[in-house]
Amino acid sequence: MCAMFPERIAIVGGGPAGAFAAAALASTGRRVLLFDEKMAWEKPCGGGLTDKALARWPFLREAAADHNMISDCELIAPSGAKVRFSLDKQIAIFFRLALNGVLLDRAKNSGAKVLRERVLHIERTQGTWWVQSATSQYEADFLVLATGARNSFRNVFSPNLGPENFMVAAGYYIPGTSATVHIKFIKGLHGYIWVFPRADHFSVGICGRMYGKSTAELRRMLEDCLPEFGLSHENGRFYAHILPSLTPEALRNSQVCGEGWAMLGDAAGLVDAITGEGLYYALRSAEMFSDAMLCGFPETYASSIRREILPELERAARIADRFYAGDWLGCSVLERMIQLTNSSTKFRQLMRDLFSGTQEYSNLKKRVYRGLPRIAAEALVSTLGRGGSHWRLQRPASRPDSEAQLLADGRTDTHRRKLPSSQPSKSAYGRNPEQH
Repeated sequence: MCAMFPERIAIVGGGPAGAFAAAALASTGRRVLLFDEKMAWEKPCGGGLTDKALARWPFLREAAADHNMISDCELIAPSGAKVRFSLDKQIAIFFRLALNGVLLDRAKNSGAKVLRERVLHIERTQGTWWVQSATSQYEADFLVLATGARNSFRNVFSPNLGPENFMVAAGYYIPGTSATVHIKFIKGLHGYIWVFPRADHFSVGICGRMYGKSTAELRRMLEDCLPEFGLSHENGRFYAHILPSLTPEALRNSQVCGEGWAMLGDAAGLVDAITGEGLYYALRSAEMFSDAMLCGFPETYASSIRREILPELERAARIADRFYAGDWLGCSVLERMIQLTNSSTKFRQLMRDLFSGTQEYSNLKKRVYRGLPRIAAEALVSTLGRGGSHWRLQRPASRPDSEAQLLADGRTDTHRRKLPSSQPSKSAYGRNPEQH
């Protein structure tokens, strides 16, 4: 394997992944072109960064950008049962406009040439990439795709993904703020409602599978739930978009780089299928790619992704169905999770670690079952202290799955998400979520 040091690098997409990579590469003297038709913009998402991300990239915590540090969280079960608990490690809720602006400024200050141009066509001939924008044509030795989920260029590098690999998100930006994140689960929804308080407004939204409920249905569900949080959509600004949510098979078969090219973040499908978390993976994939490029072996980026990121995302994809619709210890996973968060200090600490990003799926099952005797004892004491009437969770009449099956990482045959036969299996890229 010979070292390769491309000098001219074109990055298509100026979001967190593209801007981070541009800064890292340009700071070493590489000639970096960063294309984005919108530049810093308010991407429709929650904008949350975990403590894991803030600890890895301290400049984000220190950035003079509008963000809200959150110390409290409320979870709401489909039944309406609630639990509120403090976070021992804060979450930062950013304006995406501000976050993207910070990262783009770093890229510019590092020497990257940032072009506000829409890329219309990319093509490689005789080892050179030609990038055609609306006004000019550019040459590059290496091309990086960091364009997010709406990616019309993916088929240049690998097969497009069908709708079974995506979620739809819809929401509103509503004036106001608070110090508590709210997450509400709804029966029958493979997804959740979120209320993320930013510095001067709430980002509220709902997500669900693309081939499940339509965007219009999700929007109605969200609007019906907003009064529960003292909010109304009447004075809010609507948004809708799609999120990658790759199946285990798609993750195993994914290609993140090849000769002269690489994909980062959402463009590579690097998003948690349970939580929808993508910001950390966007930044981490950009960091891994930059390290590989600067060492002269860009092809090692793929092995780094397969070693660190893909195992976690595959585990999330395998257990996502059971998380949202499965049973555990005699009732639904979601109901039991919220009950134990309320009644057990040990389980509550596990939930804090999940929110901080420090608890990985790889040892989650082991941690849960190692602590189960104490968790059960604490839950029993808590229930008896309430007179035994606060939590009355009924065992379902069917689906006698044991608790060990909940996180059975190796079993994918029964968990696999399949596209209904009535749905076309064509790519979802470039389509308006309102059409789904």
